[in-house]
Amino acid sequence: MSESVHHAYIGLGSNLNGPRQHVEKALINLQYLPVTTLVAVSPCYASKPVGPQDQPDFINAVARVDTRLSPLALLDQLQALEQQHRRRRLRHWGPRTLDLDLLLFDDLDLDLPRLTLPHPAMQERAFVLFPLADIAPELTIGATRLKDLLLHMKDDDLQRL
Repeated sequence: MSESVHHAYIGLGSNLNGPRQHVEKALINLQYLPVTTLVAVSPCYASKPVGPQDQPDFINAVARVDTRLSPLALLDQLQALEQQHRRRRLRHWGPRTLDLDLLLFDDLDLDLPRLTLPHPAMQERAFVLFPLADIAPELTIGATRLKDLLLHMKDDDLQRL
């Protein structure tokens, strides 16, 4: 555990077994992570799946937490929450009860076998960027302002709930 407080953004998604309820329950679960405070939550969005289209649409949201956990300790906590929601990894980009992605952790650039920060695909995903803008419109990802990323992002397959 580190002494200082870190700002982290987490992407939440689900498309199985009552997906909105899984996302809402996960948001409650985030409030109980050790040395972590849930600071902000975006509205939920419905989105088409990335990858195989033979699966239900997703419910997505983004949350900001302030934490004293390290990036890997936070990742461990998020993966434990996925397991509590009976997450099974049957195929890449397949359906899931809960997906929790650590998107950003302060301004940290990290490239480890288990964790890359910022999340490598987030800048291409409307279902991440639009909810992120709801709670952190002035955010900068690397050297790029979130506002600038949104200028070129299509939201055709995204519905704010």
